[in-house]
Amino acid sequence: MDLIEFDRLPAGEARDVVRPCLDVDRWIDTVVAGRPFESVAAAAEFARTAASPLQPQEIDAALAHHPRIGEKAEGDSAEAAHSSREQAGLGALETDVEERLRAGNAAYEERFDRVFLIRAAGRTPAEILSELDRRMANSDDEEIAEVGAQLIEIAVIRLEGILS
Repeated sequence: MDLIEFDRLPAGEARDVVRPCLDVDRWIDTVVAGRPFESVAAAAEFARTAASPLQPQEIDAALAHHPRIGEKAEGDSAEAAHSSREQAGLGALETDVEERLRAGNAAYEERFDRVFLIRAAGRTPAEILSELDRRMANSDDEEIAEVGAQLIEIAVIRLEGILS
């Protein structure tokens, strides 16, 4: 699909197209209502602004569609396909990296009671592990803000991919 096709879709179909980017009804409605966009870059910036800031309950709902970092998404949904592509850059993880991610994910979930979420696209396993370590020192409020920012980054990357 390209931007012109997206702009011409009926609202219901357009909602279905953007939902896998970020499953937050407020954001979906705003992005769909913001059409037509003059460029993919304009759509991405609009989407970024429309999402900010995500509310804690929106973050919790959106996280339900994200697997742990380093784990393969299950199923054949659009969200699972996006996640698989985004984490593909991690490649086959070395055993020690895989173990560190598993341990880090468990510690994070124990500390924050949610899955560790980070934009994996464009990051190396070492960068992800470094961010995981850094974020463990966050307060609850700091971390929920970081998770929201990561969800927005992921949503924008996904939307750009769909519209390009």
